[in-house]
Amino acid sequence: MASAPQPQLPLFYKDLLPLNSRDHADWKAGTLESAAHLAATHAVPLTADEFVDAQRDFPIVFTTGENSVPIALFGLNEGVNTFVGPDNKITEAIYLPAYVRRYPFILAKLQPGSEDMSLCFDPSVGVIGKREEGLPLFDDQGQPTDYTKGVLEFCRRFEEAGQRTKLFMEELAKLDILIDGEIAITRNDMPDKPFVYRGFRMVDENKLRELSAETLEGLAKNGMLVLIYAHLFSLGLMRTIFERQAAQGRLPIPTAGEAAPALN
Repeated sequence: MASAPQPQLPLFYKDLLPLNSRDHADWKAGTLESAAHLAATHAVPLTADEFVDAQRDFPIVFTTGENSVPIALFGLNEGVNTFVGPDNKITEAIYLPAYVRRYPFILAKLQPGSEDMSLCFDPSVGVIGKREEGLPLFDDQGQPTDYTKGVLEFCRRFEEAGQRTKLFMEELAKLDILIDGEIAITRNDMPDKPFVYRGFRMVDENKLRELSAETLEGLAKNGMLVLIYAHLFSLGLMRTIFERQAAQGRLPIPTAGEAAPALN
């Protein structure tokens, strides 16, 4: 079984195989019980469709550089996820981004230059294979089962949301309201050693206020203004995530005036 072309695999994925009835006719899908793939991930890609739900649990910021994308922060430092416990279980009821929920499946292009996408999966996670228990991927006639059709539909809708997110980011760029972000958090027991987080982008509220009434009305009508404010409201959770890290004993110890590396 040939793996799909994978010059650079997406976050979480260690390998990709295209799902097909010839090789996987009698394979079944089990339940992904472990969040080990998420445990060392502090930032997860987020679609614009998810902003309103995600802003209740995570800060939403934007990556730096070209092709900036929204991300939900599960932690403020590289390798720190404050919502996954030592047992590799998610510790509480939170909104899980669609990027996380689709794993180990993904729609991928099998041929360079082709726009056709095939349903693939990561075989390394071990929940899909020849097993006694689980949900069949194909029926006796070699046709996709309802489970497989549901997975394919979920992945298809995720790709569509990704396209809407791309358009959202292009509009933000046209408005020129994104700035390089910086958050400084000081602990009472370390007043001279602030934790300074950089390496992300955010909407500048001053630039947002300076937009014309006509532009703001247009943003309200097309739904972008709600998303922008969901992002801005979510930034208040930076301190909450910081306190979660502190309670878990997972904060770096900066020297005076030194920035704690994170978010990039």
